[in-house]
Amino acid sequence: MAGGLLSGVRVVEGSAFVAAPSGGMTLAQLGADVIRFDQIGGGLDYQRWPLTAGGTSIYWAGLNKGKRSLAVDLRSPRGRELLTELIGAPGPDNGIFLTNFPASGWMAYERLCEKRADLVMLNVLGNHDGTSALDYTVNCAVGYPSVTGPADSTEPVNHVFPAWDFLCGQQVALGVVAALRHRDRTGAGQFVKLALSDVALWAVSAMGHIAEAQVNGSERPRIGNDLYGAFGRDFATSDGRRVIAVAVTFSQWRSLLDATGLSDDVQAVATRRGLDFRIEGDRYLAREELNPLFATWCAARSLDEIRTTFDAHGVCWGPYQSFLQLVNDDPRCSTANPLFSTVDQAGLGRILAAAHPLDPAQLGRVAAAPAPALGQHTDEILAEVLGLSASDIGALHDAGVVA
Repeated sequence: MAGGLLSGVRVVEGSAFVAAPSGGMTLAQLGADVIRFDQIGGGLDYQRWPLTAGGTSIYWAGLNKGKRSLAVDLRSPRGRELLTELIGAPGPDNGIFLTNFPASGWMAYERLCEKRADLVMLNVLGNHDGTSALDYTVNCAVGYPSVTGPADSTEPVNHVFPAWDFLCGQQVALGVVAALRHRDRTGAGQFVKLALSDVALWAVSAMGHIAEAQVNGSERPRIGNDLYGAFGRDFATSDGRRVIAVAVTFSQWRSLLDATGLSDDVQAVATRRGLDFRIEGDRYLAREELNPLFATWCAARSLDEIRTTFDAHGVCWGPYQSFLQLVNDDPRCSTANPLFSTVDQAGLGRILAAAHPLDPAQLGRVAAAPAPALGQHTDEILAEVLGLSASDIGALHDAGVVA
């Protein structure tokens, strides 16, 4: 990658699943040269679903955009020597290692520092004590499944999106950049640990849920699709679709009232309840009386009619749509949005690919790039970074050390 905010920085990544690979992809999409190494034949996540009809992992391609791929026999001493040399390669923008593999044996920080004393290494863990965890085992423990789903449900409801993994991935990228900044200022390397469950607990604390439980001593109620503490709810349209309208600020509330013409009916609710709907909490308290008013209004109109009216009045709203509807109907998910470009992805064909959402005004975005084929860059990495000759590389292939 060239031209981005991290142009010239080289990161070596040994990873699997979501958190660490998404962190590496973030760095790559900001311009870093991210070299991902995998076991010959593919690692733990190389064949994860969803797959194409031909068996290519769409999942793997999605999380490794813009990286270079090195396939190496991780079990062989020579393969580990090569990776140690790669991780500890000289240069002010080298010597950065990102992994969620155990930091032990040849991958122990102290061992790798024998090659390069100022090494920056970020190690993603499950729990802070080193025990294993996945997004789904973390999510069940931090409270959200107990407040997700229909109000009359008594069973926990998991979310499908691995939010803690992706949030962890962004912390991975931030941690690498912060440690590199520290090294640039002081000359000192850093071993940074990041636990997936700590990321979730950090977020839950920041949202006030931990303090709420401590101070109020109460459980957050399950309220279905209502927005806690403000007005927000999903409503059915006349043509079988659903929309959500949200009013957190008073300006958003006024826009919604102007669009629907329900000001008098809403004021009647406020007067009857003795509430002031300029206050977002009061709108939440009256939701059971307010929701039917907006439900009736939406039910008499099609999605297109609601779209026209809401957009004309600046309402904060959105349509519910499937992945297929997103791809087929939403202009934000197309090359009309500068976030996207079309790339040729091996095994998938021509697909939309998103760049990083940061858009530096002076540099512009680094264009989206496809994920590499497994081992696609093995020879060029060995030659370019480690300075091996063609005959040396050929011998490694012959010995099955690389592929």
